[in-house]
Amino acid sequence: MKMRVIIKRLSNPRVKKRLKIGLSACGGVILIGLTFKLAYDIGYFDARALENEQNAGLLITQPVLTMESAQRIVSGALKEDPTNPQTIVDEIIDNNHKLSIIIIENNKQKKIAWIIDMRLFFKDDLFNDEGYNLTKGIEYQHNIKRGE
Repeated sequence: MKMRVIIKRLSNPRVKKRLKIGLSACGGVILIGLTFKLAYDIGYFDARALENEQNAGLLITQPVLTMESAQRIVSGALKEDPTNPQTIVDEIIDNNHKLSIIIIENNKQKKIAWIIDMRLFFKDDLFNDEGYNLTKGIEYQHNIKRGE
């Protein structure tokens, strides 16, 4: 009996009109919410893809210094035969694409050397902007005697 009463009330034209308006408003709010969610997700994934692409580009533009590439740079700078160099790269201490620190050995004498921007070789003392001798500090850390 209660079902009949509910059906009778819902069949009233005023109630039908109000139900249509209410359901249309709820449907509109849901559609707007879904649209915003979809737009956010697309923007988020596009931003993530762009970030990944930029990170991939950074990896390509910032090469890593290996022992072989360091040896080629040193041999080229000292004009030595690359197949039989006199100066050998012993160790890469700090592998930074802007300023890399390496230990070279020539005639059983070790020295600190620097590779700047993956192409320039520098084996003398290097000072920072505060006037500290970075080469002496690295030599002290790695127990390398200065052969002066």
